[in-house]
Amino acid sequence: MHWLPDMVFLDLETTGATPLADRIIEIGLIKIERGEATEWKTFVNPGVPIPPFITQLTGITNTDVENAPSFEEVAPTLYGYLEGHVMAAHNARFDYGFLKAEYKRIGATLRQRTLCTVKLSRRLFPEHASHGLDAIIARHGLVTTARHRAIGDVQLMLDYLEAARGAVGSTRILETIAELIRGPSLPPGLDPAFLDEIPEGPGVYLFYGENDLPLYIGKSVNLRSRILNHFSGDHASEREMEIAQKVRRVEWLETAGEIGALLLESKLVKERQPAYNRMLRENEKFFSIRLWEALNQVPLVTIVDQDIIRPSYFEHLYGLFRTKAAANNALRALANEHQLCTKALGFETGKGACFAHQLQRCNGVCIGKEKPELHHLRIKQALLGLKLKAWPYESRIGIRESHSGSGLTHVHVFDQWCYLGTAEDEVQLDELRQTRAPAEFVLDDYKLLMKALDKASDVTLL
Repeated sequence: MHWLPDMVFLDLETTGATPLADRIIEIGLIKIERGEATEWKTFVNPGVPIPPFITQLTGITNTDVENAPSFEEVAPTLYGYLEGHVMAAHNARFDYGFLKAEYKRIGATLRQRTLCTVKLSRRLFPEHASHGLDAIIARHGLVTTARHRAIGDVQLMLDYLEAARGAVGSTRILETIAELIRGPSLPPGLDPAFLDEIPEGPGVYLFYGENDLPLYIGKSVNLRSRILNHFSGDHASEREMEIAQKVRRVEWLETAGEIGALLLESKLVKERQPAYNRMLRENEKFFSIRLWEALNQVPLVTIVDQDIIRPSYFEHLYGLFRTKAAANNALRALANEHQLCTKALGFETGKGACFAHQLQRCNGVCIGKEKPELHHLRIKQALLGLKLKAWPYESRIGIRESHSGSGLTHVHVFDQWCYLGTAEDEVQLDELRQTRAPAEFVLDDYKLLMKALDKASDVTLL
């Protein structure tokens, strides 16, 4: 191990997969310092029973940990090994998440640079699809008698690095490790202390400059990954680089899922008007095609804007368009495809046959060759694919999202395609059951709900 940089290779065994609910039962580490390896391992009394499936996986029983020290008792010794060193782990996010949670329970804050050997394997061997320890064991012909035990899996990580060294050389491994632990490139004035606090669940983040007006508001299903990506130095555009350089403070709001993040982002952008959210912060304009029922109505269709569009009118509305020109273009395309009269649709005025009829693209309702009833029916059929969907529920609905990592559960309430709000508890949910529906139809919320209903598995009538 003389060729490896100073770092601590660590593995944990736990009672489950959720840091907020589960506990550590075993810690194993090997510290590499000046080429010398020091091993330390201990059972940890979790204070809760070990589930049978964990005992079956690891071989660790309740008897093994009964007289073991608590995490609070081993915390100082563990920190002595970690302090000032990079912590390497296979799927480091898992182990680091548990350590942070355990230290937080005893009133301490752990801030640790980490190296994920899963990411390292992906960089070194991108041709392979799987980079879990079992796949690595099979790929490199490694041997262990202590799989799913903390110190056994730590030794596997080191054996893997030796095997990788033989395959790609130590220089490439060391360069890749340096890239992975280099960390984000923060602008001057941004305190790096916030980096360790960023959660890995879904939510919304806010970037601030020199004042209290946000520069940019974004959302992600993984806040940590997305925020750090802003400071990676690998910017896709000058705009992204400009945002990153101006940031002086970062805030975030966790949500229970992706739907909540999308709704909260849209709401905050409209409320706070951040300088770099040009699309979402613009006043919403949209249009739809309105078909009139009266056969003597001229024209039979009109383009209406957001002031007219309401769910109660959806029976007569077809399509949602960002511009009036887009709505007209869609209507012209349907007229050409279905031989509809351009006069009846309002594209021409005057007497006599429409221009489309002269080109044999209209069946002649404009000069009495086709019955108005039949032409009106054909318009309906042509527009059918654009017809706005009526509210399919008897009442308001709630879409429930939960996130095991944060423990959050939110219910997003909708009625007649309109977003009414998000409840974090039963009291708020009861209030949203009674609140008046908003008069304004919001296109972004409508589109979001349409997509959400395709994927949501927990929809409840309220």
